[in-house]
Amino acid sequence: MATVALTAANFDEVTSQDGIVLVDFWASWCGPCVSFAPTYERSSEKHPEITFGKIDTEAEPALAQKFDIRSIPTIMAVRDGIVVFSQPGALPASALESLIEKVAELDMDEVREQLAAQRKAKDATAAARG
Repeated sequence: MATVALTAANFDEVTSQDGIVLVDFWASWCGPCVSFAPTYERSSEKHPEITFGKIDTEAEPALAQKFDIRSIPTIMAVRDGIVVFSQPGALPASALESLIEKVAELDMDEVREQLAAQRKAKDATAAARG
C-alpha cells in the first residue's frame, strides 16, 4: 500500500480507525526525511494491513504543532485511535520493523486502563490544587 498524505482535513478520520496507523512527520528540505522516505515506503508495501501516513510539516504546521513536533523526521504510531509511540529521528528498516511488531503486540485494553488511570490521577491533582 502506498503512503497516504495526511492533512488537517483527513487526519482524525484516518487515525481514529481500528488498527495501526504510522505517521511520518517530514519536510522536503529535510535531508534525513528524504533519506528515510524509501525505507518508509518499502515498509508500507510489506505491511498492507497498516496505514502509513505522511504529514508535510510545511504544508500542515497546525498538525505539527498539535503533536509538539520539534524535530523531523518524527515517527508516530497510532493504534485504535490512541497515540502509542512518538519519537524523532529516521529509523533504520530493522528498527521500523521492530516498532511495528511492538505496536501490534500491545494489549490495547491495558493501554486504555493505563490512560484512564493517568487521567484520573491528573484530575485528582487538578482538583486538589483547586
